[in-house]
Amino acid sequence: MRSHAWTVTMVAVLIASVVAGGMGGVATPASADEHEASVSFSGGTSGGATIVVDEVTLPEGGFVTIHDASLTDGNTFGSVAGTSTYLESGTHENVTVHLDDGIEDGTFFAMAHQDTNDDRAYAFLSSNGGEDGPYTAGGDIVMESAEVTVSATVTASDQPTEGEYVVVDRVELSEGGFVTVHDSSLLDGAVFESVRGTSQYLMAGVHEDVRIQLEDPLQNDDTLLPMAHRDTNGNQAYDFPASEGEEDGPFVTAGGDAVLDDAAVELRDTATSSFDGGASGGTLVTVDELFVPEGGFVTMHDSSLTDSEVFGSIRGTSEYLAPGLHRDVQVRLDEPLEEGDTLLAMAHQDTNDNEAYDFPDTEGDEDGPYTADGDIVMDGGDVTVSASASLDRQTSDGTTVVVEGVDLSEGGFVTIHDASLLGGAALESVRGTSEYLEAGVHDEVTIELDEPIADTQQLIAMPHRDTNDNEAYDFVENEGGDDGPYTADGGAVVDPGTVGVTATVVADADASDAETVVVERVTLHNGGFVTVHDSSLTDGAVFESIRGTSEYLEPGTHEGVEITLEEPLEDDDTLFAMAHQDTNGNEAYDFPDSEGAEDGPYVAAGGPVMGPLDVTVEDMSDNDDTSGDDEMNGGDDNTSGDDEMNGGEDDDEMSSEDDEMNSEEDGEMSDDGESNETDDGSGPGFGLLAAVVALAAVAAAGYLARRQA
Repeated sequence: MRSHAWTVTMVAVLIASVVAGGMGGVATPASADEHEASVSFSGGTSGGATIVVDEVTLPEGGFVTIHDASLTDGNTFGSVAGTSTYLESGTHENVTVHLDDGIEDGTFFAMAHQDTNDDRAYAFLSSNGGEDGPYTAGGDIVMESAEVTVSATVTASDQPTEGEYVVVDRVELSEGGFVTVHDSSLLDGAVFESVRGTSQYLMAGVHEDVRIQLEDPLQNDDTLLPMAHRDTNGNQAYDFPASEGEEDGPFVTAGGDAVLDDAAVELRDTATSSFDGGASGGTLVTVDELFVPEGGFVTMHDSSLTDSEVFGSIRGTSEYLAPGLHRDVQVRLDEPLEEGDTLLAMAHQDTNDNEAYDFPDTEGDEDGPYTADGDIVMDGGDVTVSASASLDRQTSDGTTVVVEGVDLSEGGFVTIHDASLLGGAALESVRGTSEYLEAGVHDEVTIELDEPIADTQQLIAMPHRDTNDNEAYDFVENEGGDDGPYTADGGAVVDPGTVGVTATVVADADASDAETVVVERVTLHNGGFVTVHDSSLTDGAVFESIRGTSEYLEPGTHEGVEITLEEPLEDDDTLFAMAHQDTNGNEAYDFPDSEGAEDGPYVAAGGPVMGPLDVTVEDMSDNDDTSGDDEMNGGDDNTSGDDEMNGGEDDDEMSSEDDEMNSEEDGEMSDDGESNETDDGSGPGFGLLAAVVALAAVAAAGYLARRQA
């Protein structure tokens, strides 16, 4: 196991800077010039997913990292709650830091960190402090502390409305709840009477472009106040007005006020369309914004429309859009564009109210365009036929990245580059690439990384061509001579996105055997354990599949972790080395004893973080002791193992447990999102256990399927 002894000096510096003089000795930035690192952090209210740092100055570039209060106890690595993407040298204002996990109210530290290895990826934690350490000034670490209240945030912008629908730009909730739209009578104290509509139940996290239907349509322009409301009784139904405020009250800010925003809305009966064009693979285009007061569609026409080709110019249309404002509307073209053109995004009505686009089939009798002042409502944009890619923010186990969508005009690949690409490292930045993709649109493209990443960082999706038509990616091997990127407007087509990583596990199959599993490298951002499960995990045997677990591992990276199996393997098997948390902080592995209530797995992309390994057991056929074979083949010596595997009493008990886990109680958990804990809180309840079973079994089965493909 890798020693942490060499990081003691770094830890000591950190602790000394924090505790000296009761939080004194911390460099504060108010008047620092651009040649000195500085941080300004006022804290305030967080929705639980992000924290905003007011200002940070980084003279040589780097990051701003949020540490929680455990930093003052010497928890240097485990205190890292989240870090920014790479920031260029200079001063940055209102820097949003995405958090790796949920947080609670308390003191947090915004710390300026360097990029010591110039790779634009934050490696302080995974390198055990060897890289990307903090900036210092006068011997003190550059950071500032502030109190943060975990609640919610809401953002809404001024917008047109037909009176029935409004859009809230962004809602961030620390726990599940709602966003309710109040009219301006709220400012006069009409708390309940001002409620005009509320969203459906929203899970904890970030939600963007939340469309809300108003129960009482607006009759006049007004200032609306979207307010974040809690789900205090956990029934996922909005009961604030009906309970006269006893239930589902608002989230509150650090100052005790309701979390809300205001937006001026204007009643409008004319449609609008906004389309900037841009790069496309020729199959998919995105309309930036559309307002359709009575619902309808947005249709893409090519430039032949200017020659009066009304129907012949139609290249594709959207699905039906409800009345109101819509952003980032994707339109898939009926036939791909073969060359660049000016496309026109035209707003069309739904004149026969059947929510189907009938304009061309009826030769214009139905679903004609919206007009304003006698002109057709449309907007034109130049579309370059090249490629496009979309890499959304996501969690990962460090081994794969999912590109949400790729549109290629001539086929090729989509490659994941790390952020060093932005510093000019075109070849060195390549972290993985897809298989060959035919021309057209591809959704949910999973890319296996050449080497796992161990920290949250910005990655970049770049569509690449297949210039030599061999359907093999030769860009790196040929030093950029083949399979270069698709380009548009003089530059490569790219889309950056943040990939969150809190744990990664790389198992070493070659060094493992029937008795010992070796984990080559494991990074745990909050510390914990590595547990070895056998392949019965794929059948949902979450606890029975456990074959051994490591000792407690501190936050950071550990190499060569050896795990002795409680019972040696008797047959070849696929094992899963799974990263587990230490949720109760006692440094003891309590996952099986607590029936999953404590020390559950690290989770990313909807599944547990784990590394598979195939272990081959030496042939024991020449061994005089054949009792193992008798047991495995149902011999007289001992058939208990065979009974358990093939429907004996123990298997009946497991089946009964499975039946319970899939009972009505579990169904209720799926409906209301609660974990159905036992009354005394001592157990996880069937809901939580079933969720763990589902996560682990599905993920493990997926690994096996990919290996057998």
